[in-house]
Amino acid sequence: MRHPSYRPRRSVLYMPSSNERALEKAKTIPCDALILDLEDAVAPDAKDAAREAACAAVRSGEYGRKELTIRINAVGTQWHWPDLMAACAAGPDGIVVPKVGSRKMVHDLVRCLERFKAPKRTKLWAMVETPEAILGAERLASASDRLGVLVMGTNDLVKELGALHVPGRGPVLPALSWAMLAARAAGVGIIDGVFNDVKDAEGFRAECVQGRQMGFDGKTLIHPGQVDVCNEVFSPSEADVEDARGMIAAFEEAVARGSGVVTYKGKMVENLHVDTARKVLATHEAISALG
Repeated sequence: MRHPSYRPRRSVLYMPSSNERALEKAKTIPCDALILDLEDAVAPDAKDAAREAACAAVRSGEYGRKELTIRINAVGTQWHWPDLMAACAAGPDGIVVPKVGSRKMVHDLVRCLERFKAPKRTKLWAMVETPEAILGAERLASASDRLGVLVMGTNDLVKELGALHVPGRGPVLPALSWAMLAARAAGVGIIDGVFNDVKDAEGFRAECVQGRQMGFDGKTLIHPGQVDVCNEVFSPSEADVEDARGMIAAFEEAVARGSGVVTYKGKMVENLHVDTARKVLATHEAISALG
């Protein structure tokens, strides 16, 4: 199991790379990460121009501390190889690949990243959006140290299952939980899928809360208006931070006294609770560093 250092990925915004104004606006949006999209959001006749624009954006250095990734077109499409070669040369933080369905596919993609001389910091982000990928999630997630993040493609998953989009996401909860287990066992990041109705603020917040409760690092977004709520939900609250500091202090004081029993606010504290508290503080500090 790998334990990468924490990097905030609360809000991961898809941005169509064919839209010059959108790429410019993205510089000021307070999301943690951007997925510069060459796939679904880009018409076939705009693919070449979008590819050039995405790579130029990555090279520009004008996006501050945002994690920049490029979503290329899927394996088997006519745009896949040109996208992959160009993205490797641009050297984003991550290359997002749709419909990664197996351990072998991860291996093949990683070999391509090496063949096309992508910088070592460029990680593979694998979109998990098919029944095949879910059933093989454990082997897929642990396939390579170059695999950094699993991205849930819930729209495609619902379609592949023949299911329905419903409040609470009952039809895909087993798949989300299984992918979560695989990601945590392998020590890779995992990002929740999108919420489609940008006008349903209440439904969006509820789904963010659900994703946070399940353990997702953050959520992929389709509209800038979703960023603030997402950042709020996936960040420790002031009370969480205060409790974490208090718990750690109480634990360390008890250890210094040689006490075998530690309590904080009337509750028993064990090492696992302290580990969780330290993660809360590390998360808070990493988010604060973003400015």
